[in-house]
Parts: sequence; C-alpha cells; structure tokens
Amino acid sequence: MSVEVRPARINTFAPEGKDHLLKVVRKERQGFYDLIDSTNDETWKTPTACTEWEIRDQVGHLVDVTEGYINRFNLARAKQPFPEPLGVTGMAKMLDDAAKTFRASSRTQLIARLKDSSAKLFEIFDALTPDQWASEIVPHVYMGPLPASIYPVWQLVDYSVHSWDIRAGLGESQPLSDDAATTLIPIMFIVLQNTVDAEQAKGFDATWGVRVSGDQGGSWKLELKSGALTYEEASVAACPVVFNFDPNDWVLTAYQRYPGGAAIGDRALAYKIRRLFFKI
Repeated sequence: MSVEVRPARINTFAPEGKDHLLKVVRKERQGFYDLIDSTNDETWKTPTACTEWEIRDQVGHLVDVTEGYINRFNLARAKQPFPEPLGVTGMAKMLDDAAKTFRASSRTQLIARLKDSSAKLFEIFDALTPDQWASEIVPHVYMGPLPASIYPVWQLVDYSVHSWDIRAGLGESQPLSDDAATTLIPIMFIVLQNTVDAEQAKGFDATWGVRVSGDQGGSWKLELKSGALTYEEASVAACPVVFNFDPNDWVLTAYQRYPGGAAIGDRALAYKIRRLFFKI
C-alpha cells in the first residue's frame, strides 16, 4: 500500500518562508520588467485586462505602492504617528487616481523610477530579521497595522496579477506562474475577507467550500455571517456548494479577473456567492 505525502504548505508569514517568498517576488518582478521594457511610446498606452488601466497606469500603480511602502516602513521605524487607515471600500478608486497621476511622466522616466524605488524597497525586505519578518508592525495606508511580511506578499500580488493584466491586454493568453499562484493560495482568503460587499451581504448568511488542486492546495470551509467572512481548512463534504479551482483560477477569481472555478451543488447559492465581493 502506498501513502500519498503532500508537501508542507509554505507559510510566507513565518521567517522560514522569507527566502521562498522573496525569490518568487523577484522572479515575478523581472517578468514585469521584461514586459514594460519591451514597450514603446505607442504600446505604452495599450489597454490591459484591468480595464481602467493602460500599461503606463500599471507601472504608475507599482510606483505608487512601492514608494508608499518605503514611506510606511520609514515612519514606523521613526515612531512617527500614522493617519487613520483609509479602508478598502474606496481603495480601488484611490489607487486608480494615484496610478494615473504618473501619466505626465515619460515611459523611460517612469520605468526608471519604478526600478530605483523597488531596489530600495527590496533592501528593506532583505534586511528584515526573523523577528522583524514575523512581528514588526507597519501600518498600511488602507488596511491599518500589518506585519512586515505582508508587504512582499502584496508585491507578489501586484507583479504577478498585473503582469497577467498586461499580457492579456497584448493578446497573450498565459496563466500565472506555478510558483506565484501556489504561493498566493492562502493569501486569497485574506483578500476575500476584506472585499465582502456590505450591501450584497446584508441579510445573507451562507456556508460554502473551496477546493484548490495541486500539492499546495487543499479544502477550506467558508462561512459568511452578519457580514463577516471566516474560513478554516477543513472537509467540505457537507457544504451545500463547493467551488473547485486550480491555483491560477483561484487567484485570478479572487481578484475578479474572471469567474473561474467549477461550482458543484446549489447553483443558486453559487450565483449569490460569486457576487458577494467588490473589486480592488
């Protein structure tokens, strides 16, 4: 009799996950750089799968968040006061406005600015000690106090998902890399928790299951109650509806690039669940 052994899932919030996470982020960042370096002044304005943004706006967004993260680390370490978090409800509009403020910059200027800022941010990431990685708190502009380790995670989201956006805009159908998609599997539950649409969730309590395939996948039970979403890794056999994903579809569905995954069970409930979340 053979026994299947599933590799332990990498916990990017633990110090042991630092090297893996930074390696994957660097790879995704280089892929993003390759895409934008291949543009010219005409293709720079190509629409992307993030429908509000052209390629230049994707770069502007990365400049905005990268420089914002550097500023937040600096403020935290100087023990300076932080403004109240802006919240995620209006985050999409504010990020959109910020990204488009860089349209006045030339293509070469903006690409150089991103690379310079990113190099500085990664110096901060590389220097994080195990204790800082797990325990240092750096308040996020929109989400408030967060552990330092979440910032390279958000960088992985940005470089991988926005590379997909650019490729889709250029007519290139290509999934996320396996490393990026599998590393982000558990992070997508945090995304869903923070993007529940209060209006859609009003008076609607539900339980459902999510299965993600692959060595780093698994099954999770999700519950929406009184507008709050919780989740746990557990059997989903008793759930009224279960969504089955591969890692790529799971990440891109959570970020609402398309409604991926196959729903098994209560179709009407599945329809409502898919409309529970707002886009960021």
